[in-house]
Amino acid sequence: MNSVQLIGRLTKDLDLKYTSTGKAVATGTIAVNRRFKNAQGESEADFINIQIWDKAAENLANFTRKGSQIGVNGRIQTRNYENKEGQRVYVTEIVVENFTLIEKKSDNAPQSQQRQAPKQSDRYDDPFRGPGESISISDSDLPF
Repeated sequence: MNSVQLIGRLTKDLDLKYTSTGKAVATGTIAVNRRFKNAQGESEADFINIQIWDKAAENLANFTRKGSQIGVNGRIQTRNYENKEGQRVYVTEIVVENFTLIEKKSDNAPQSQQRQAPKQSDRYDDPFRGPGESISISDSDLPF
């Protein structure tokens, strides 16, 4: 069984990209607090790489920003590649299958600081672009 559940805060805005076939993928890092304190009595955190695909990637990138607290469910994946120097590099990350927004949008940041959705291309009109504009979202668009 390969199952992971974490709650943490994004260390920066997610990096949303699209594959050559138009598939969305977002990557980032979440800081997850440890349950115990170090010898100096300070809290420590682990910084865990995450990766999420498809519509869920677009939704998570559009509705979060640096500092957003999220919960993720997924699996651990290890992959490797050869870098420019010819060295083998191993990457371990969480492939997110489901996520939960822990904070309400208003708890996370003032409206004027909310991140606008990235635009993939002129392939479609992005309804999340304009701040303050009403949008219509069906239940099938929501990741939760």
